[in-house]
Amino acid sequence: MSADAVEEIEIRLVVEAVYQRWGHDFRDYSPASLKRRLLYAQRQMGARTLSALQERILHEPGALDQLLQYLTVPVSEMFRDPRYFLALRRHVVPVLLTYPSVKVWIAGCSTGEEAYSIAILFAEEGLLERAIVYATDINHASLERARQGIYPLEQLRGFTRNYQQAGGQRSFSDYYTAAYGGALFDKRLRDSITFADHSLATDNVFAETHFISCRNVLIYFNRKLQDRALGLFHESLTHRGFVGLGTKETLEFSAYGDRFEPVAKSERIFRKRQVPA
Repeated sequence: MSADAVEEIEIRLVVEAVYQRWGHDFRDYSPASLKRRLLYAQRQMGARTLSALQERILHEPGALDQLLQYLTVPVSEMFRDPRYFLALRRHVVPVLLTYPSVKVWIAGCSTGEEAYSIAILFAEEGLLERAIVYATDINHASLERARQGIYPLEQLRGFTRNYQQAGGQRSFSDYYTAAYGGALFDKRLRDSITFADHSLATDNVFAETHFISCRNVLIYFNRKLQDRALGLFHESLTHRGFVGLGTKETLEFSAYGDRFEPVAKSERIFRKRQVPA
């Protein structure tokens, strides 16, 4: 048996061990991406082989949290892809303003940049006071960082540029103070977001929502898991609710492609179709 074949067996066993021991299901993640990340984790965690990495995951406290840092890509930025947020202001917010209250789900929120971006946009559009924002991820360390709302000062220049290009209405510095060696975002923003553990691979819908933003997450799933996630979104969304995806993601060719209509196609914003009477 070739070394590559042995490696493929090891990958399946590691992923199965993570699922059986901890309940995190990576079995339907994109094989190429999963392999690349596991091999990188193996090297970074000092494991001689993937089998040695599996042993650590099963028996060492804290090893899973280390591994999740490599498997879940906790990297993001505020107002990433500014045109997306401009499209939200133009096409989604005016509809959400017609509701007395609004529930939003940021799925795969990583370290919280997307959630705070949405909160700032809603604050500027007069929507935050009536909104409940849920931000979910499977990475506990990322969720804790998100709850703290503190980001390195060196990232603020890029965040500010994105905010301005996304139609920001104020000085971005109005939303944070320099503290703890970083930028601490306002308590009002932090209090408006509920961060929680949720897996698109294993968990079910937890609330009826009006808008879901899940960007740059589905690209790491295989088709089966993409359809599962889109099914959760369809079930979660209220009548004529909205979903936003990443620039490299689409609903086309999915099992739910005909259940949504494009609102801003190039910005990957879609709306749940009217159910025929």
